[in-house]
Formats: sequence, structure tokens, C-alpha cells
Amino acid sequence: MSHVRFTRHALCLAAMSALVSLSGQAQAAPNISRLTPPSNPLLATAATLARFLPGQKFDLQTTVQPEAGTTIASISFAVDGSTVATIANNGTAADQFSGKTSLVKTGLVSGLASNTVVASLRGYANSTPGVHTLTVTATDSAGGTTTKTGNFEVVAITANNGRPAKNIIIMLGDGMGSAHRTAARIVAKGYLQGKAQNLLAMDTFPYTGMVMTASLNSIVTDSAPGMANYVNGNKGQNNQEGVFPDDTSAAFDNPRIEYLSEYLHRLKGTSLGIVTTSDVFDATPAANAVHTSSRGNGTGIVDQFLDDSSLTGLKVLMGGGRKWFLPKNAAQTAGTDSNQHTFNATPAGLGSSANGSARATASDYVLPADIVAGWNAAAGAIDNNRDLIADFKAAGFAYASDNTALQSAGTPDKLLGLFSLSNMNVSFDKINGRRGVSTIVNDYGFPDQPMLDEMTVSALNVLNKNNTNGFVLMVEGSSIDKQAHLMDSDRWILETIEFDRAVQKAKAFATANPDTVVIVTADHECSGAAIIGASTVTAATLQSLASGGDQSTAARRDAVVGTYDSAKFPKYSIQADGFPLTTDIDGKVLIGYGANADRYETWLSNAQPTQDSQQPFYGTSPQNTYPGNPSVRNSNNGVPSGANAEGASPYVGYLVVGQVPADQATHTATDIPLSAFGRGASLFTGVFDNTDVFFKLGQIAIGGAK
Repeated sequence: MSHVRFTRHALCLAAMSALVSLSGQAQAAPNISRLTPPSNPLLATAATLARFLPGQKFDLQTTVQPEAGTTIASISFAVDGSTVATIANNGTAADQFSGKTSLVKTGLVSGLASNTVVASLRGYANSTPGVHTLTVTATDSAGGTTTKTGNFEVVAITANNGRPAKNIIIMLGDGMGSAHRTAARIVAKGYLQGKAQNLLAMDTFPYTGMVMTASLNSIVTDSAPGMANYVNGNKGQNNQEGVFPDDTSAAFDNPRIEYLSEYLHRLKGTSLGIVTTSDVFDATPAANAVHTSSRGNGTGIVDQFLDDSSLTGLKVLMGGGRKWFLPKNAAQTAGTDSNQHTFNATPAGLGSSANGSARATASDYVLPADIVAGWNAAAGAIDNNRDLIADFKAAGFAYASDNTALQSAGTPDKLLGLFSLSNMNVSFDKINGRRGVSTIVNDYGFPDQPMLDEMTVSALNVLNKNNTNGFVLMVEGSSIDKQAHLMDSDRWILETIEFDRAVQKAKAFATANPDTVVIVTADHECSGAAIIGASTVTAATLQSLASGGDQSTAARRDAVVGTYDSAKFPKYSIQADGFPLTTDIDGKVLIGYGANADRYETWLSNAQPTQDSQQPFYGTSPQNTYPGNPSVRNSNNGVPSGANAEGASPYVGYLVVGQVPADQATHTATDIPLSAFGRGASLFTGVFDNTDVFFKLGQIAIGGAK
């Protein structure tokens, strides 16, 4: 027995010695601080984070920090125990590239140890379904070795499960939650004796589920990953589109994930269409085709739309954003040049650029050689003076600068439409411009902008022309979100109605082309909007209250806000154009907010939109008469006090104290509805993650569905 005890004691001492030795070795070895794609531990109880369709391309990357006094000698990547790339350090301080691999030593984020490197293998793909082990091994100049293991999953596509869909239409109401949909239905369709008198087009879709919208780094997503998660199947970090986060400072070199448009174009030759009411560089449109860690880098984003159109199959791009397409230093005068660039005067907010260009070196890029090799991507260039409209036209795109040009364009093979300098005006103001009620669109210099349903029809006609291989079309009603941020209830309600009219066009196309699936959803909810009831007073009384007098909560809220039985059924007069004659009716619907900033509430529509920092004015700027933000809008009864005060409105509201800082409402983490119509629509039921949508669409487009 004593011999056994001695042996056990000796074994324990030996094990402790070995642990000390291993610990010492680990301390002297490199530190692998990041492994991409990100993954959860390979445990039976843990969900795999990174998932891909069979053959979908993505980048492998790692960040390795050496011990002091050493350098990294080599880094290798292995999948399921088989080496897929080994990168040896050539010993120089310069970045090095060899085909699809790279070892980056410069331009890294601050805080990393000296001699840290970022190693990449670009454009990797795996076609074998199941969970795969990803291993990276780093060796330093002293012979120290470290290994780190992660995992990713390839999700199988079931063959012969019905017929594949040829066309995919994604209708994206940015920021549109259940309350936004309901409010639009109340206004546009009406209720009587508790029954909706008609349904929105999106209400008629036969299948609906609820979508979880968190991003990679927060329960509250912004629009960049909110859209990208739908179309690449992986969680993205806020502010980033089509990439995983990394440790380099450059905005366009992050590890890429292949988009649905790229994947299907490579496999099937599909085309891509992008339609939005925002600036086309904005997060949602860009998160269908552009790979960047910075959603604000407009010059590079719009360049990538065209330069990598061979990867996405881009055939339609429509929205605002002309400021990114105009050469920076072009000397132009008022009028229209041969490329239909409109020049009225120097737009306010764009400095000395006489033609309205916002192109800038800081938002442009040149891609590293490994991305060019791994993705067959265009290298890019720093080219502030690029005339991107001319380049689109040289690539075969017809160009429409306004609605008149759009309607007369016919059905070209490719179509570019840029209808404003940045974000397009909202439907409230476009409709009032068409009716001759207001001149808001003239203030911005673009009085002839199309509605979203008109843009959608044009896009469908182009994409369906010679449609042998099918298409992916994303249509965004962007200012549901933008006006909900501003807590401009009347404007976002009309934005939702405009969006639904576009949904009807998509449904009609899918009905005529049953090899099409249409989904209607949002990237997130915005503002925590809630339908709290309806006004108990007339529109005239609201105007009288807002013209001065008692600004107390008792007079403006308690005497006005009708809940439960007092709300009754608001009745709007809908005109032939599909929009209400006015939103200021007796007993109008009232909206409250759960993620609101401070605002002054009159319960009336705002005659002028709140200023949009992205949307410069053309000509003589009226910005001093436009409210700067909701915290000053309707705050001073028409007496300007500072640059952001409203000077034109005769109305003053009562203060509603917000629950969030700053002066805009915020996104929320609330689940949002998704409704589906057409081929494979039955897959979209229950509660699911936004990344699941990508795999459902992949199944429908490749394997088929009923």
C-alpha cells in the first residue's frame, strides 16, 4: 500500500511539473487573440455561430501577437485536421501577399503588441454539410507554438424538395415593426365596428413569422448588419456590411462573407436589383453587395457597386445619392450637362463643391492583393474626380435623373436612377408636391422624384427582361426608419403606405410569375412606436391649442389623448393616389414612443420635415426655417433662437421627456414580423433568427420548396 501511495504521489508531482512546463511554454508562445470566422466553443450545448451554404465563400483570418523579443515565423490554417494554407513570414516589416493569402504587419488597430500580425486566407469555401473544426497554428521565431480551435457549419440544402424559385424579392421596410404596419392599415384602410375595412398588401401574404434581430455585438442592431444578416447568413457587427470584424484600421479589407447575390450569381447567373428611397450608399442597399466595416464610406461603397457588378450581377440601382457619383472638382454651372447632372448652385452642407459632389479620399479604397485574388474583385482606386454616372453608362446602364426620365426609359438591359443628391424626399412631401400643396421638394432641388411603387415596377421590368437565370431584388422603404427616428408620426405612416404600395407590385409580379418568392420584413424596429389611441378633439381644436395658450400636460395630453373607448375609429379620406387627403383629421390616430428622445408634441402633422444632415439643400437654402431636430421642433411658437430652431411653424407643442439621450429616437431589440408569398413561403413561420432567412432563401433558390 505504501508503494502505491508513493507511486501516486510521484505521479502527482510529475503531472504538476508537466503543467508548470506547459504553462511556461504557453507564456512564451504567441497569443492568438482573434480567430475568424467567429465561433462558439465546440460543445454539444453550444450553437455554432458561423454558418454557410455549401460552397459559399468566406475568409479565414487570425490575429497573432508574439512574445516580446520574438516575431511570428509562420501561421497555418487547417480544417478538420487538413492544412488549407501555411503562411511563412519573410522577415521584412512590409505586408506580404501570395495569391489568396496575406500576412499584414502594418495599419493595425491600436493597443496590440509590437510585431502583431494579421494572417488571412481569402475566398475559402467548403461544400461538405456539417460542423467543421477550424484550427490555426502560430509559430514564433523562438520556436514557441500556439494552437487555437474554432468551428463553423455548412448547412445542407435538401434536393428535390419541390421546385426551386427563380426569383427572390426582398421587401425591406427599414425600422418597420408591428405598430408601423398597424398604423398604416388604420390610416389607409380604416376600421369600422372593430373590423379593418381592408388589408394592406403585406397583410395578405399567407405566411408570417417573427424575426430576432440582434447583431454580432449587441441586442440592438443598426441597419448594416440588420440587412446583411438576411443575405449572408452570419451575424455582423454594427456599422459593418458583408464582413466579419478584424484588427486592421482599413475599412475595406475586413474578412468577407459572400452575399446571396454573389452566391446565386456565381452558381446560377442571377441578376441583382437594388431599389431604395434613401441614398444608395446607405446601410440597407449597400448591405446587399458591398463589403466594408464602415457603412459611412460613401465614395468606396458606390464605386464597389459598379466595379464588382460582375460578382453580384447588378443590373438595377435606384434611389438617391447622386452626390457620390459626381466628380469632385468638376466646374459646372446651373443647368444640365450631357450626363444629366443637375447643377443649380452650391448645395448647402457640401462645402465648396460647386456641383454637389461628396466624393472624398477618406471614404475611398484600394483593395489589398489577397482580396483581389481570392474574390476576383476589382482593386479599386483613389479617384475623387471619377464621373461614376458616365462609368455606369459606359457599362451599359441607362440613366434616369428624375421620374420623367424613368417613365420614358422603357425597359433597358440595365438601369441606374439617382433622383436626389442624398436621401430622397419622403412620400408626405412628394405627394404634397404632386398635389401642389407644398414646395418642399423644390427646396431640395428635385421636384420630380418617383414614388417607390413606380421604381419597383421599373426594376421588375428590367430584371425580368431576358430573365433566363432569375434575379434577386431588394426594395427598401428607408424613411419609415428615418422618420421614426425623428418621431414624425404622420411622415412615417405615409412612408409605410408608400412601401406597401410597392409590396403590392411585387405581389402582382409573383402572382404572374409563380417561380418567385417575396418576403416583407424589416431590419429592426425603430423608436418603440405604439398606437396609443386617437384624438378626442377636432383638428381645429388641435390647431388652436398649438397656436399658443395653455402648454400644460393637462391641456395638451390629458384633454386630447383618447384611449380605450375614447379612441373610436379614425376615418381618413383616401385619394386616388392612395394617400390620405390630410392626416390632420378630427379624431386622428395618435402615436407614442418607447425609445424616444425629448420632443415637443402638437399631435399635428409638421408642415416641414426635420432637417436631414445627409440631405443638402440646393440653391437658396431654407434650412433656417426647417426644424433642426425634434427637441426644438414646435418648441418656440415661431421665434427662432439659434441655428437649429424652427422659424416657420406657427405651432408650439408641450414637452414630452424622452427615455434616451440626444435628440432622436433609437432602434429597439424588439422582434419584427416577416410575411412571405409565393414559392417556398411556407418556410417562414414561427420564431427564427434573421440569419435563418438566408438559409431558407438558399433552400428555396437551390434545392426548391413548395
